[in-house]
Amino acid sequence: MAAGCLERGTGCTWARRGKKEREKEKEGEGDAAPCSSRLCRARHRPPFPSGRPSAGERPPALPAPPPAPPRSRRQGGGGPAAPSRAAYLTPRRGSPHSLSLLAMPNIVLFSGSSHHDLSQRVADRLGLELGKVVTKKFSNQETSFYRRKYGLTAKGRCLLYGKSCVVMRAICFVEIGESVRGEDVYIIQSGCGEINDNLMELLIMINACKIASSSRVTAVIPCFPYARQDKKDKSRAPISAKLVANMLSVAGADHIITMDLHASQIQGFFDIPVDNLYAEPAVLQWIKENILEWRNCIIVSPDAGGAKRVTSIADRLNVEFALIHKERKKANEVDRMVLVGDVKDRVAILVDDMADTCGTICHAAEKLVSAGATKVYAILTHGIFSGPAISRINNASFEAVVVTNTIPQEEKMKHCPKIQFIDISMILAEAIRRTHNGESVSYLFSHVPL
Repeated sequence: MAAGCLERGTGCTWARRGKKEREKEKEGEGDAAPCSSRLCRARHRPPFPSGRPSAGERPPALPAPPPAPPRSRRQGGGGPAAPSRAAYLTPRRGSPHSLSLLAMPNIVLFSGSSHHDLSQRVADRLGLELGKVVTKKFSNQETSFYRRKYGLTAKGRCLLYGKSCVVMRAICFVEIGESVRGEDVYIIQSGCGEINDNLMELLIMINACKIASSSRVTAVIPCFPYARQDKKDKSRAPISAKLVANMLSVAGADHIITMDLHASQIQGFFDIPVDNLYAEPAVLQWIKENILEWRNCIIVSPDAGGAKRVTSIADRLNVEFALIHKERKKANEVDRMVLVGDVKDRVAILVDDMADTCGTICHAAEKLVSAGATKVYAILTHGIFSGPAISRINNASFEAVVVTNTIPQEEKMKHCPKIQFIDISMILAEAIRRTHNGESVSYLFSHVPL
């Protein structure tokens, strides 16, 4: 078998594979796809009769494009050119390329390493394949300052700071594995897990696509990192959310899509468009489908800052609302709680944008039960669940703790049966589709796409 693409010759990316891969192809052990290029894979449809290319076997000929119309004098002898051959490709129904080549041309979707499952769900709903990206981490052994002044151990660890040395930590290496020239690029990376590493990975991916001549780069960040540091609430405190916004802009992002920002004013930190989507429509749908007594419920905010969010949900359900005023001594510790509202003989639904160590919502649940609530649910957009969060939820009086999948929850659900999740991939997918096609996304603020 000739080591080349039967349609594109040596210009095909399949022809540039390594020697070992081509030998596997000859022995029938390798991938049956003749080419890794999206366009070339489409050119090879319909498939070869034998399922894989062989010597002397050619794919059925594609229909020739119609001749170009004659050039008129008004057009100055430069009439419209004939469409390219790729314009007449008609992928099979159900083909993974049918939407990407025709309905949504010039779009590439990449996934960071923070939440690959959500990225795959979004890609499946759009009918796209995730783009190829190689992410590696390697130890930095070139920092002469630490070698000279403090020295390293035999394993390359800093003698002064050990594992906590930021210079000797792993550095992210990202390589985009396909052409993005002139493409509308979307990168999905959530602010969870190793937040600093994932944020740096996102910045490098944005910059790599930008300098590779992509037409637009949109960062899809379901859970925005450092969103809780949105203001200077004490002397010498940083405004980290503003710093992250500056970093994204400098890296080359042209557009940001996120969900339920901890503070809406974070949108003003950017000089580029920001679409802040809401989980509220999906939350309303879950309440109506899973809580039989939802007409006798009361929506409760665990703090005064979430009063606007709670009143919006209560108005759309036509029920009452309450709030709990909390006083903090320091971060992640609650000193005192005061309930404002009547929850006796009602189903209480706690609604908040995020929960970290879950101290607030667990104390709020006990407060609601002592005030006479029959059942207590908690619905959160971002379930961080760090530290003692899982054990607190297991010991609290919750019927269920419902979160969206902006953050991976599979491992936490194994240790806590009370945790359930709402899939928001359809919201992100529809936002990407509307953004790519230049449509309004305001419909998503009050509706759940099908």
